[in-house]
Amino acid sequence: MEGRPDKKPGHFKEQANQAGNTLFVKPELVRGTLNKAFELYEKTDPGLARAIFTLFAVTEIHPFIDGNGRVARIMMNCELNATQQVRIIIPTVYREEYLLTLKRMTRQLDPKPFVKMLERAQQFTLSIDFNDYDKALRQLKTSQAFLEPHEGKLIIQQAH
Repeated sequence: MEGRPDKKPGHFKEQANQAGNTLFVKPELVRGTLNKAFELYEKTDPGLARAIFTLFAVTEIHPFIDGNGRVARIMMNCELNATQQVRIIIPTVYREEYLLTLKRMTRQLDPKPFVKMLERAQQFTLSIDFNDYDKALRQLKTSQAFLEPHEGKLIIQQAH
């Protein structure tokens, strides 16, 4: 996020923002909405459920000028790490499915595809040996993780 300081990543937004035709929480309602989300967060079971809730809440509220998605994914992984669960990486090639299932959850109130997608991404992350940088890089390239969504398809089996 430090690569784009002019975008003020992590700073609370001062004007309304949107992605496509999705409007996010108005700036004057951000703090109150985050407080309400935190009340729900505290009632959510630790682990994957809380991680997914955290990701979704930050993504939906979109409280920052820039960096909302990155902050949401970092917070999700902090929740997973707190319960010793495998973190979730969203490979570039998987970005479109991530965004489409997130949009479906928002607009159609259907969490199943989003949860299934995150579980698949978690399985992918588990398949990579991050103890050896060179091996992990080879596995990520073999799995097509760095390709754009229109260029490839996430391959989990070949990552081993």
